[in-house]
Amino acid sequence: MPMTEQATGAPHPQPRPRSGGQSAPVEHVTGAQALIRSLEEVGADTVFGIPGGCILPAYDPLMDSAKVRHVLVRHEQGAGHAAEGYAQATGKVGVCMATSGPGATNLVTPIADAHMDSVPIVAITGQVASKAIGTDAFQEADIVGISMPITKHNFLVTKAEDIPRVIAQAFHIASTGRPGPVLVDIAKDALQAKTTFSWPPTMDLPGYRPVTKPHAKQIREAAKLITAAKRPVLYVGGGVLKAGATAELKVLAELTGAPVTTTLMALGAFPDSHPLHVGMPGMHGSVTAVTALQKADLIVALGARFDDRVTGKLDSFAPYAKIVHADIDPAEIGKNRAADVPIVGDAREVIADLVQAVQKEHAEGHRSDYTAWWADLDRWRETYPLGYDQPEDGSLSPQQVIERIGRLAPEGTIFTAGVGQHQMWAAHFIEYDKPATWLNSGGAGTMGYAVPAAMGAKAGAPDRTVWAIDGDGCFQMTNQELATCALNNIPIKVAVINNGALGMVRQWQTLFYNQRYSNTVLHSGPDDVNPEARGTRVPDFVKLSEALGCYAIRCEDPADLDKVIEEANSVNDRPVVVDFIVHEDAMVWPMVAAGTSNDEIMAARDVRPDFGDNEDD
Repeated sequence: MPMTEQATGAPHPQPRPRSGGQSAPVEHVTGAQALIRSLEEVGADTVFGIPGGCILPAYDPLMDSAKVRHVLVRHEQGAGHAAEGYAQATGKVGVCMATSGPGATNLVTPIADAHMDSVPIVAITGQVASKAIGTDAFQEADIVGISMPITKHNFLVTKAEDIPRVIAQAFHIASTGRPGPVLVDIAKDALQAKTTFSWPPTMDLPGYRPVTKPHAKQIREAAKLITAAKRPVLYVGGGVLKAGATAELKVLAELTGAPVTTTLMALGAFPDSHPLHVGMPGMHGSVTAVTALQKADLIVALGARFDDRVTGKLDSFAPYAKIVHADIDPAEIGKNRAADVPIVGDAREVIADLVQAVQKEHAEGHRSDYTAWWADLDRWRETYPLGYDQPEDGSLSPQQVIERIGRLAPEGTIFTAGVGQHQMWAAHFIEYDKPATWLNSGGAGTMGYAVPAAMGAKAGAPDRTVWAIDGDGCFQMTNQELATCALNNIPIKVAVINNGALGMVRQWQTLFYNQRYSNTVLHSGPDDVNPEARGTRVPDFVKLSEALGCYAIRCEDPADLDKVIEEANSVNDRPVVVDFIVHEDAMVWPMVAAGTSNDEIMAARDVRPDFGDNEDD
């Protein structure tokens, strides 16, 4: 992605450009020492990683650092997701480190995840010696080439003297403009070579000039549309959280009186409990949020990108709406839906300016009446609320499990989620009233995200409770990081929503593949292959978790639900895993089938909302 197309992140200590008359003290160090000193100077306090041959020179001075804590993970994917969780929970840049070849390629998934969700991380990888690059040397992989499409920028460093400048630039690029991942690949001989160290380095990024201040004319045009609209919607995306613009958003919403819908990546940007909040839009969004966008005559998109999971079939999305699209990344504006008023800028500055412009319109007597619009919205909210049925066989409802975890969680709890049914239930049935309380893999949809992301969040915010809501499929991808948590005093809590299947895939097989459940059963093998395994659960998550150093509980009876959750909340000296055995046929509703129009939303199975006379309002 061109450097001019990036966006604002949370503030991070940045090196100041050196002016002509200043001279910094000079130290004689190795490249590896320069790397660790640079990490200290940019404010990195935690690194998640695994040593190996080519990065090993960096691990020796890391041992002596009093400022940088290293967390030894069990898999590089865990290091990357932990860096993401740390970044999302703290607002700082997350850091992960790995060696060359397979160590670096194991970081590709979390780097891609961070790129899709605009998460500021710096991934540092070792590389074979500079003279061996391109020779297919042992454990060589072109990680710069591999990661180019999924990083905001990346660097190959072959000279020790370049390390401080590159680290300073990497942190600056990752955390400013549209945040994202930056990879720094350092040749082993550059880490071993002698050099001098001084700080701050001279920063030279001539092609990187993120635009943060919106154009005043576009702001005025947007304000005029807002005050003239009859059916406006504020469509809020993750960019509002990245910009720290939640206070400004609340002012704008209450000033206009317009309904607010927050995407999966924006939950917590506007309080779920606020009367102006109409829910989450998208494939599994609330009926009211999805329908509000479809019936709107104006959509004000703030830090959102009109992705396919929100729009459904794009050519039928919001057919009556004019579009105001504000984003710090100009590449996003008009990419999927043409904007009537495009605004390039930081969400915090955009919203603050919009507030002033709307106030000016109101002062001049320009104010629209949304009474009829809210009558429709309230009727939809009342008729099609989020809900679920209890299983008839008396087993645990997964929605109830997640709802109770949310209700019983301590104030300020951070929730992470894997990907699938449990992710959507966690989005719906836990109330998010504050920013940085909901972390998930939205764009990439990465199974295995929850546990390591929770580990990173807890490492960055040790005084807060962190619950990972995970599925039994996701849990089996990265649960080895529970050993990391146990050994490093990172006491996260994990709820395994165990339905014995790849739940979301099974739901699609139920709805679209005539209940042909091909390869979605997890807890036992095919009966014809191993009849003795029929009805068993492999692995036993309680035994597995205990072996990894956790306090583990199983819950199967709804009567025990609150007691088990409270027991989990009371244990804070080690990780806790609760194996919730839930009904396998529970489904996520509402739902818009892939590739169809949002007009075809189903409130529940075989239940299509009826909007009566308001169909074409």
